[in-house]
Amino acid sequence: MYQPLAGIKILDCTRLLPYQYCTMLLGDLGAEVLKVEEPREGDYGRWGDGARTYESDAFVMANRNKKSMKLNLKHDKGKEILKKLAVEYDVLIESFRPGVMDRLGVGYEDMKQVNPAIIYCSTTGFGQTGPYRRMVGHDINYLGYSGILAWTGEHTGRPVVPGIPIGDMAGGGLVTAMAVLSALVGRERTGKGQYIDVGQADVLLSLNIRNTAEVLARRKGRTARPVDVRGLSLCYNTYKTSDDKFVALGAVEPKFWSNFCKTVGKEEWVENHLLRYEDGSEMTEALKTLFASKSRDEWEKIFKDVESCITPVLTPDEALENEHYKERGMIFTMDDPDRGEILQIGFPAKFSDELNFKRSPAPFFGQHTDEVLAGIGFTKQEIEELRNEGVIDVPQK
Repeated sequence: MYQPLAGIKILDCTRLLPYQYCTMLLGDLGAEVLKVEEPREGDYGRWGDGARTYESDAFVMANRNKKSMKLNLKHDKGKEILKKLAVEYDVLIESFRPGVMDRLGVGYEDMKQVNPAIIYCSTTGFGQTGPYRRMVGHDINYLGYSGILAWTGEHTGRPVVPGIPIGDMAGGGLVTAMAVLSALVGRERTGKGQYIDVGQADVLLSLNIRNTAEVLARRKGRTARPVDVRGLSLCYNTYKTSDDKFVALGAVEPKFWSNFCKTVGKEEWVENHLLRYEDGSEMTEALKTLFASKSRDEWEKIFKDVESCITPVLTPDEALENEHYKERGMIFTMDDPDRGEILQIGFPAKFSDELNFKRSPAPFFGQHTDEVLAGIGFTKQEIEELRNEGVIDVPQK
């Protein structure tokens, strides 16, 4: 089975879902990923509640194909252990605030001394430089600065928060993984290590090309594209059905809109393709009334074989049961000797050779600590001493 990153070793010094997702993708591709977690609560994204009484299902889904060790980076011996590991590892990814790893003595310059070829990636909300680098924030704040949030829900009179943290998942997740992969390819060609700085706010600005282009067009006195994809167009919107569910209409191209109009017996609507969605307007209310006349599933059947870009709006529960995702291998279960059968979401790309991404379930907190330390030469007695000193565990009172 295919493992393109087999042999690549990654030190994962991150916390929370976006970065778990990043290193999961790298692990799915065959890399050996070691989560380095502080001994008291570790990656606090692994817990389903503040009291740490149960495990987060998101953590179980986003941390397959990884190992976990406890390591106190505030302890001198913990720092030395991380450096010793770095000699054998290809990549280190961290998500602390700018300057934290440097102050601990395990920043890029420190690690480059022990492994000049290491790829060191820092991934944060606003990046390592610039006036916002030390500013606290969450995805909604990065969306706000990027210009995306202002035009999300423009038709509602107020910004609408997306259903997932886009900057986190795309920036801390996908782009960070892409940057690491690119640096690995570059090192193959040059033999040179690399420092990578990823900021989620930067990623969102990069994603906002369409809206930015519209601003530039207006500045030049040009007319923007006639079809809006932010909820201001009739042909690109959601509509409530008779069962209080929704359908998504994406008939942007004239042929798709024409097919829609013909299918519902309203060919006179074809000329209204570019009208705006405005509550109270004749055409908007007519469309709302039309879709409210049937259930979501009835509309799905009507348009099943019609090229018109009409689909049901599924809930997350329904998406998990969707036949297309199941056939594509995007929904599957993995046997876990401790947790039982666990639901997983598949790797989102297919290769001609089957990708071997179902290797091992998410690790328990510190599960591989002793194994990792033994692998770099520590004896059982030395490991026990490290445990008693608070280097790899919380000291017992």
